[in-house]
Amino acid sequence: MASARLAALAAAAFLLLALGAARAADEGEARALLALGAALDPTGRLLPSWAPGRDPCGGGFEGVACDARGAVANVSLQGKGLAGTLPPAVAGLRALTGLYLHYNALRGGVPRELAALQGLTDLYLNVNNLSGPIPPELGAMASLQVVQLCYNQLTGSIPTQLGNLTRLTVLALQSNRLTGAIPASLGGLPLLARLDLSFNNLFGSIPVRLAQLPRLVALDVRNNSLTGSVPAELAARLQAGFQYGNNTDLCGAGLPALRPCTPADLIDPDRPQPFSAGIAPQVTAPDGGGGHGRAPSTKALAAVVVVAVALLAATAAGLLALSWRRWRMQRVAGGSPPTVAGGRCSTEAAAAKASSARKSASSALASLEYSNAWDPLADARGGAAGLGFSSQDVLAQSLRISTEEVESATRYFSELNLLGRRGKKAGGLAATYRGTLRDGTPVAVKRLGKTCCRQEEAEFLRGLKLLAELRHDNVVALRGFCCSRARGECFLVYDFVPNGSLSQFLDVDANSTAGGGHRVLEWSTRISIIRGIARGIEYLHSARPSKPALVHQNISADKVLLDYTYRPLISGCGLHKLLVDDLVFSTLKASAAMGYLAPEYTTVGRFSEKSDVYAFGVIVLQVLAGKRKVAVAAQPPGDVGELVDGNLQGSYSAAEAAKLAEIAVACTGEDPDQRPTMAELLQELGTV
Repeated sequence: MASARLAALAAAAFLLLALGAARAADEGEARALLALGAALDPTGRLLPSWAPGRDPCGGGFEGVACDARGAVANVSLQGKGLAGTLPPAVAGLRALTGLYLHYNALRGGVPRELAALQGLTDLYLNVNNLSGPIPPELGAMASLQVVQLCYNQLTGSIPTQLGNLTRLTVLALQSNRLTGAIPASLGGLPLLARLDLSFNNLFGSIPVRLAQLPRLVALDVRNNSLTGSVPAELAARLQAGFQYGNNTDLCGAGLPALRPCTPADLIDPDRPQPFSAGIAPQVTAPDGGGGHGRAPSTKALAAVVVVAVALLAATAAGLLALSWRRWRMQRVAGGSPPTVAGGRCSTEAAAAKASSARKSASSALASLEYSNAWDPLADARGGAAGLGFSSQDVLAQSLRISTEEVESATRYFSELNLLGRRGKKAGGLAATYRGTLRDGTPVAVKRLGKTCCRQEEAEFLRGLKLLAELRHDNVVALRGFCCSRARGECFLVYDFVPNGSLSQFLDVDANSTAGGGHRVLEWSTRISIIRGIARGIEYLHSARPSKPALVHQNISADKVLLDYTYRPLISGCGLHKLLVDDLVFSTLKASAAMGYLAPEYTTVGRFSEKSDVYAFGVIVLQVLAGKRKVAVAAQPPGDVGELVDGNLQGSYSAAEAAKLAEIAVACTGEDPDQRPTMAELLQELGTV
């Protein structure tokens, strides 16, 4: 009897100790979460639910999920606009298995304290503003399977310790500022399937051990300064999965874009080689015999200097004169200060006043720099013929517009006609201007600097040809183009779409005229817009004799333009074929923050037709709700009236709304294989 009582007391004491330890652990996690939230969101406006006294495992903390033991297992705050830092306090979440902070604006470094999270399998810190080195301590996190640190500003070398992550399947470090060699230790990762090191400053050779990785299917080392011979086994195994462009000192056999290797390239493939192609610079020894190596006289050097100074002075004077003349012409083209109507600048009066001056004057740059209307990719060069731009190409010829006409249409790119600008990160600017052609047709002109465009001319021409071939009632068509190698710019001319983007008709206050006076869209108009968008995307996805199948990659309400009859036209189609990756990604980041990016992109790193379908589903929800911010759900709402825009005041079909809600849910499912195709969606929409 006494022994039973003692056993019961011991059990009770053990239970109390366990409860106390659990309570201490819970309090420790709560403190770690609060410190994490304060650092991620220093303003306190984006994570209002992260407050003291709330239960993290009871749904009180947005983006926090717990495991069966009540410990914090996941923190998912992607695309929240967080602009703080990732603090060392995150190490207090000892049971964490997934940390998802991608698509934000986090700054500072990657804390080495992350190494304390021995159960962490997924680390997503990509698409932020993180800087500093990659902590070598990450190599001790034995459970890591996915490491996404791409699209940041990380510096330093790739730690060799990452070769200890034997469970790693994805390592994405592209688009940073990393230097040094590719560690040969990465060749010891038995499960590694995707390795992306592109768009960095890496040098040296590609380690042979990477070719021996049993599960590797994709290796991207583009846009680095790699040298030496590409392992033959690597190219043979990966084929299209191996991308190596813009490494001018690489060589190899069986790869058409690479030069053949020379004996100087046959260096140790696992040893970093900082010199170009392994060839040491040749230094000429001074000639001791005299006579042959005699230095030029002082008088000769003085004459050369005088001539050079004179040439520089003449060049500077010429450039100054050209700049003054261009400024004068823009003043003439702009005329008197524009009047303001409806809150927007109008240049029609000024254009009419200066029309006679424009007829008699042409751009000084146009007359000096362009020998003809199609300067850069001229037919005589012979390079364009094989790509479809030949003198016999009727479509290409019909779309050519002279630079003079583009300058005249935009009033010599007057700031008054500027519609938008982006892309400073790419080293140049991609600006869009409103213009009017000589026949009175309103157009939108996209002005692309050389640094915005893909540097491989053949690749750029193929993209330009694809844009020229896109013709559909629900796709913004390319009206013309012209490029100039001398000027370093290319201009894409589109029809101007007057009603702006679909996003301007979301979050409309029916009781106010603010926000540009955009009216509430009627129910029938919303149905028509959804059908038109579906038809446009289905056209892009279909392969036809005149064009290949095309994935848009960046569909959003901003990319859907509306004409006078509210017919939707999808813009930006195929632009990713022309622009550099940094510029494409800057727009993609904004779309991801609005929820258009399919969830599988963060793991597979590529777009598909089903990612366009996902974005279409989000747009359907936006049109139904009349709001920019919508929540994707696994099931349609029980009462569809809760989803429909209240501005309609009941003037809609409940059956049609329910059907559209079902379509949106099907499109935004987590599994891309379960999403319908656009052809199937068109059939479904035919019943609405």
